[in-house]
Amino acid sequence: MNELNTNHPAKVFWTDFRCKPDEGPSAKLKRLIKAAGIGQIDMDGKFVAIKMHFGELGNMSFLRPNYAKAVADIVKELGGKPFLTDCNTMYPGSRKNALEHLYCAWENGFTPLTVGCPVIIGDGLKGTDDIAVPVAGGEYVKEAKIGRAVMDADIFISLTHFKGHEMTGFGGTIKNIGMGCGSRAGKTEQHSNGKPVINPERCRGCKRCLRECANHGLVFDEKRKKMTVDLEHCVGCGRCIGACNFDAISFAQDAAIKELNCKMAEYTKAVVDGRPHFHISLICDVSPTCDCHSGNDTPIIPDVGMFASFDPLALDQACVDACLKQTPLPGSQLTDAMADPHFHDHHDHFDNTNPNTEYKTCLAHAEKIGLGIRQYELVKVK
Repeated sequence: MNELNTNHPAKVFWTDFRCKPDEGPSAKLKRLIKAAGIGQIDMDGKFVAIKMHFGELGNMSFLRPNYAKAVADIVKELGGKPFLTDCNTMYPGSRKNALEHLYCAWENGFTPLTVGCPVIIGDGLKGTDDIAVPVAGGEYVKEAKIGRAVMDADIFISLTHFKGHEMTGFGGTIKNIGMGCGSRAGKTEQHSNGKPVINPERCRGCKRCLRECANHGLVFDEKRKKMTVDLEHCVGCGRCIGACNFDAISFAQDAAIKELNCKMAEYTKAVVDGRPHFHISLICDVSPTCDCHSGNDTPIIPDVGMFASFDPLALDQACVDACLKQTPLPGSQLTDAMADPHFHDHHDHFDNTNPNTEYKTCLAHAEKIGLGIRQYELVKVK
């Protein structure tokens, strides 16, 4: 299952959001993923991770819990044991540890009652419960730091809200998996290429981070009662960031967009390699920036539809192609940018919305390392 045939285009199934009077979008999503072949996966008695984004508190563009329930229902019909999962964030917010993350998910409507399965934070209480997963063919990452619960699952399914993104152009399946399944240390590795710095004003001297450092990269200043970084021994793993409850540790040097894109693709490959996987992406409420923000702007294009495939790369390529065919919505960040007297047309809705980003590197590198193929056959489900 999931062996890619590079001699033929990958099949990507899609349907629009038009519904019959007696059928809602969640029921149509069930028909889509059945048509796309999810039933080919042997789920009987297997643990099935459904990776999605629960939305930051204040944001309202994330996928509704109804869609998650539709996927969980199908998994249970096939005999699987589903759970929704996401990993903690590396930045301050309402999802940086499992307690706050769960409260956020519940407030945004994701509970066992509403989605029909448990919600489990993939990298544990403080984002330090991860496992080193080899990246076959990795050029930037040899071992990805993935949330343990994600890797403990027998089968992996991604459920993605396809949208714009202020760093990677768009947030699609590869970003949902690669960045989303990384532990706090894993997200740090993808976002940075340097070593951490400690803000002495925020450091409480609790030494919690010291217990996570395996390389003698941290030294406690007994006189000041503050933690410091030993740059000679620090390897930049980022585990200290996950251990700090007070947001005192950060990385001063961000990775370039190209490097970030490549690392995301390699993290995605680490997650899906060696086990059955299936991917779903919904192009709706296409906000210009990520659902990680505590707010969201008006959509930049109309709702397009629901897409599904066994190939995560083909799925992202099909989704971005579908988006580029749409007419920009008035009063959005995209049309505001296009109306600017100094506007430079990149002939791409995502590049025009966030001109300092690009996504093509990610797609090209994903294909290079064998994550999937960019050629696809689009199959419509009515």
